Amino acid sequence: MKRFMRQIARAAALLAALAPLAPASGTQAWEMNSYGDFVRGRFEGISLSRDGRLSLAPKVDTVFTSDQPVIWSVAQAPDGTLYAATGHRGRVYRIDRAGHSSLLWTAEQPEIFAIAADRSGAVYAGTSPDGKVYRIEHGKAEEYFAPKARYIWSLALGADGALYVGTGDQGKVFRVEGPGKGEVYYDTGQSHVTGLAVDAQNRVLAGTEPNGILYRISAKDKAFVLYDAGLPEIRAIVPMPDGTVYAAALGGSVSKRAQTAAQAAQGMSGAGAATAVSSTITVDAQAGPGGEIKPPDGKQPAPGATPAAATPQVTTQFTPVVDTSVEKSAVYRINPDNTVETLWSSKEENVYDLLALENQLLFSTDENGRIYGLSPDRRVTLVAQTNEGETTRLLAAEHSILAATGNMGRIYRLGEAPAASGVYEAPVHDSGTASRWGSLSWRAEVPAGCALVFHTRAGNSSKPDRTWSEWSGALTDPAGSRITSPNARYIEWKVEMAGGGPARPGTTPMLNSVTLAYLPQNSPPVVKSINVVTQAAASTQGAKPAAANPTAAYTVTVTDTGDVTAAQSAGTPTQTLPRASAQQITVSWQAEDPDGDRLVFNVYFRGEDETRWMLLKGNTHDNSISFDADILADGKYYFRVMASDREANAPASAREAQLVSAPVMIDNTPPVVTIGAVRYSGGTAHVEWDAVDAASPLRRCEYSLDAGGWVPVEAADGVIDSAREKFTLDLTGLAPGEHLLVIRAADSANNTGVKKIVLK
Repeated sequence: MKRFMRQIARAAALLAALAPLAPASGTQAWEMNSYGDFVRGRFEGISLSRDGRLSLAPKVDTVFTSDQPVIWSVAQAPDGTLYAATGHRGRVYRIDRAGHSSLLWTAEQPEIFAIAADRSGAVYAGTSPDGKVYRIEHGKAEEYFAPKARYIWSLALGADGALYVGTGDQGKVFRVEGPGKGEVYYDTGQSHVTGLAVDAQNRVLAGTEPNGILYRISAKDKAFVLYDAGLPEIRAIVPMPDGTVYAAALGGSVSKRAQTAAQAAQGMSGAGAATAVSSTITVDAQAGPGGEIKPPDGKQPAPGATPAAATPQVTTQFTPVVDTSVEKSAVYRINPDNTVETLWSSKEENVYDLLALENQLLFSTDENGRIYGLSPDRRVTLVAQTNEGETTRLLAAEHSILAATGNMGRIYRLGEAPAASGVYEAPVHDSGTASRWGSLSWRAEVPAGCALVFHTRAGNSSKPDRTWSEWSGALTDPAGSRITSPNARYIEWKVEMAGGGPARPGTTPMLNSVTLAYLPQNSPPVVKSINVVTQAAASTQGAKPAAANPTAAYTVTVTDTGDVTAAQSAGTPTQTLPRASAQQITVSWQAEDPDGDRLVFNVYFRGEDETRWMLLKGNTHDNSISFDADILADGKYYFRVMASDREANAPASAREAQLVSAPVMIDNTPPVVTIGAVRYSGGTAHVEWDAVDAASPLRRCEYSLDAGGWVPVEAADGVIDSAREKFTLDLTGLAPGEHLLVIRAADSANNTGVKKIVLK
């Protein structure tokens, strides 16, 4: 059994030695080698593939620059002419195929959120916040339809030439067939219709806010809920010929931002803010989820529609509860069978627009105006970054993609071939403390004629500013280029990519991973506290009685008759009561290392009148030690704990820290009680005594008469607070005969001295 226990002990020791240690403050490596690592950086002419590889992005040219903060919408006429609607001065610009631009029209309202162009080249513009639709033809604008709504968020043209208008803050879709000839096509019961599209079957798709519901409207007052996104706003809708629908939902920030902009432009105080509404919608109980919905005004379906069978009616309340601070978005695919898939979601970026291409789905966001590509297998590629506030609209053009932006209002063209050069800046890396930089290495594929050049900069503020160093000289050795930036806490690198040039057009380098090595400054450990307590060394409760001890010299049994049976002796032995358990002192401490290094401790002590620290225990990884109080004589002591990270660092860089405890009184000796004068007078006994302690002040004195309860006694001077005290006691009403008086005194360490006297 003992051998087995020894084997267990050896195994436990081996496991402890092999246990993974906390990261030490030795050489560290900052590695970037995945999509998630690189996507947090800044892109200028650089793309990020779904496999986490950087390359040159498609060439980006500026097609048009407005003097407006944002381009809300862009429409393309059949001849290729672009029309851009802007805020916050309500202008429409015309950009021809050659890139020449001109101001086409200025509205009386500050915002034009929606624009559309029909097959004849006529342009429709929806103004806000006094919602009206204007038709612009041959440079002349005329009011086309006034829906008596505050906002016009979206416009869409049907195959039959009808114009559909999405409004707010009443959440209605209007169908307009000519000047002034419009009517409510469907009342969604929502506050805003933020997106409109017409599918291949000439059905209207309407995205709403604040409940993020996507409707498919097949006829007047007849709609089907395709999807309830769970996000406040459906922003972009793209129907496909096969019946698939792509939709983007976000946290409601677009309409809120637009309303705020419009209110600011007019100096309004928020009268147009979206308010929570409650509308009652009657749902056919047999239609199931996404069933046919009848409008709240109770109007009948359009002529020719098949009436529904008489079924129980279910009333559903849509009560918007909107948290406009939510900055989260998602891209969905609604399949022809109405099943829904979430293709992409983010808690950091809002999706503004979608564009379906042959082999991928493009979507734009508000993160530096990024444009992403989503492949059929749902893997994301960062195609380009405009470095504007947001990319609001995407359009397909001949052999290119057009992207409209906000802050500033521009239109960019993304070509098919890669740009000649680009720059990627990595996110700032925090090394945790002042660090010594090592080398920068990378893995890349660099075709002939292409080039990669790296630079670094460092500083001690979390964001690069003028206190940072300048970008370093070129680093060109992929196996390891020495970093020349000054030692600091924060560091950043950037790479400049160059393509193949005229000799090899379309050729781009590919960067796979980058590793930056550094040595953090070793921070000293911290000893935060020391605690010293005394406690019983071991409990005697439950110990076996003396009779059960096989080493006992004899056994004595006393019966109720007074007979004594002795095994070896006829005498009557005296029973000895065991002494209370000895006291132990436990010294515990709290310590930590900022670098996570494993700490080793030395514990010392010294007396109050001594100068030399003596080692109590060394080279321990525990945070406490215990020892018998008897090993220290009475007196006042100090304990010192020294923590070191020497096991995790080279001797030259190892650090240590120490902390000294408050003075601790060690007192193992009980007070001495000395009986003085005893005088009797009738039934009264007058007793005097002294109590003295050699190490600490007295704190308590009590007496017991004839084994009765303990009764406190005051000192002669009224307060028990010194190492020597005098006491007097008068016991009255004593019966004739002997009486046992026991006196005990306790010191500051709770050591107790006892004295007895027999009163006669």
